[in-house]
Amino acid sequence: MKWAACCAFVCVSVGAAMAEDAPPLRLAQTIPLGNVEGRIDHLSVDVAGQRLFVAALGNDTVEVVDLKAGARLRTLRGFAEPQGVAFVAEAKQLFVANGAAGSLSVVDAKTLDPTGTVRVGKDPDNLRYDAARRRLWVGYGTGALAAVDADTGKRIDEVKLAGHPESFQLAGGGTRIFVNVPDAALIAVVDRATLRVVATWPTQELRANFPMALDEADRRLFVGFRKPAQLAVYDTDSGTRVAGVECAGDLDDVFYDAERKRIYLTGGEGFLDVVAQRDADHYERVARLPTGPGARTSLWVAPLRRLYVAVPHRGSQAAAIQVYEAP
Repeated sequence: MKWAACCAFVCVSVGAAMAEDAPPLRLAQTIPLGNVEGRIDHLSVDVAGQRLFVAALGNDTVEVVDLKAGARLRTLRGFAEPQGVAFVAEAKQLFVANGAAGSLSVVDAKTLDPTGTVRVGKDPDNLRYDAARRRLWVGYGTGALAAVDADTGKRIDEVKLAGHPESFQLAGGGTRIFVNVPDAALIAVVDRATLRVVATWPTQELRANFPMALDEADRRLFVGFRKPAQLAVYDTDSGTRVAGVECAGDLDDVFYDAERKRIYLTGGEGFLDVVAQRDADHYERVARLPTGPGARTSLWVAPLRRLYVAVPHRGSQAAAIQVYEAP
């Protein structure tokens, strides 16, 4: 019995050590994007249909990638600097934010044909879908969030902000929206039931807060700053900054992997950083993977255990989607 117990202990210890030594992400595939030129902005996914939608801002197109085949399926044209893109399965629509046109394009998710346009305002950018209320939120202009009915495509609500909103996150267990407002050097907390800003958290010495992710279980908000390059962690109850980790420069996307307690960050400096969450207040960078200059936008898809990183064409570097797999 003692021998068996000892063996069991050794096996568990070796297994834990191997798990700790295993890379948190591995490059599983690179999907070419052919003649896509210029900056690539945000991404969205149709998990059931195994399709990735890529806002190719500099190309004025949305690229549709077949994830099962690992190849580009189709190029959608007729956009004006597409920035945000959101696939809404319930409405069977794809929404695309046209930065230069001040509008959202509505595309039939099955046929991929355009079905309408929603006027928003100057420079619409990030999109987030509120499934409980079937509303699509869009950040735009010199400072506002607008709500669009995902079924009718009609604009229905608006919240004014102190500056142009960058990334924002909708709390699932309540009515709050956390919004990065870099021009005003703050994080705004919006109540989407009352359409009011209920709190503002100054970012103090940190500047250029662009990407954001949310850990609701631990009441933590992850905010990526560019000046200096840092991941800052905030308590969502008090707005207090509780931790910070140095990270890659020119950050544009941050995602939280709740299952593995990992945070994935992509920066235009050309790196993908992986930060481990030891507990709610302690964090450590455990990996830095080279991606490519300008590869700052990405998308973590938890059901597929994959992080998709958009790499733009620069010199000999071809436009592509890098697919990283979590163990």
